[in-house]
Amino acid sequence: MKLLKLVATAFAATVLSVGVAQAEDAVRELNFSLISTESSTALKSQFEPLFKDMEKALGIKVNAYMASDYAGVIEGMRFNKVDLGWFGNKSAMEAVDRAGGEVFVQTVDLAGDPGYWSLLVAHKDSPLNKLEDVLKCDKSLTFANGDPNSTSGYLVPSYYVFAKNNVDPKACYKTITNANHETNALAVANRQVDFGTFNTEAMDRLQKTHPEMAAKLKVIWKSPLIPSDPIVWRKNLPADLKAKIKTFLLDYGVKGANAEAERKVLANLSQGWAPFRESSDAQLNPIRQLELFKSRAKVADDGSLPADEKTRKLAEIDEKLKALASN
Repeated sequence: MKLLKLVATAFAATVLSVGVAQAEDAVRELNFSLISTESSTALKSQFEPLFKDMEKALGIKVNAYMASDYAGVIEGMRFNKVDLGWFGNKSAMEAVDRAGGEVFVQTVDLAGDPGYWSLLVAHKDSPLNKLEDVLKCDKSLTFANGDPNSTSGYLVPSYYVFAKNNVDPKACYKTITNANHETNALAVANRQVDFGTFNTEAMDRLQKTHPEMAAKLKVIWKSPLIPSDPIVWRKNLPADLKAKIKTFLLDYGVKGANAEAERKVLANLSQGWAPFRESSDAQLNPIRQLELFKSRAKVADDGSLPADEKTRKLAEIDEKLKALASN
């Protein structure tokens, strides 16, 4: 009995030590993902000062995790290769639902705006001047659409421009391409396409980095407000580490002797940020509503669905929308 007890104790101690070692390994480095709205090299350079300051505050190495698209970052978080990162609202929703992610802070633009706006842009000399001009659907126009997991580049225009106007882009345009914000804007500026999706944050950035290209663009449609991009972490990170990360980000550019220098670092990030603001998964509710509205329109227009099945599906969607509205 004593021998069995000793063996059991030794086995438990071994399991415990392995678990502790694995936990230590899991937090020895942090992989911070960056969404691919522009070149990877430019993004890494912009975020390097923030990551260095984070390393000093946390005592843990912080790496930039780059992926070619949103799906790659979401999969990275799902398999614990991404610990936290900057997401769009649509990709954050996917990370929360599919990859164990959680929104904990929100980016804020330099003007202190609570969000940003999706845009449709055309060349300044284009005959396209308003939304109605791109909804004629005579297969004559070329369209630069966003990444399918992009909030402002794809989801918002999909609902407000196309779904609400009963337009199927595939049946409407001569050609459709999918790319990030900067690529789409440059394609429009260079007259490679007739119009494309963009957003106000990316426009501000383009006016600083490529003012000659920004000057070639005009806005032909602007969406309702989109909540500012969230920062998402893995919920299964250790609680004490999450508390340190959250404190660091919320204090960055706000408290301490280096606050002014830190605000300059934030101002150089992506489209230019002010200090972060606390947030939660609740900021994704408007995006969830957009997705549900889009699904509802699709079900309502599906003539192949039996009447009873259509009624059931619409009722399910309406119930979800009702639940979101009460949150």
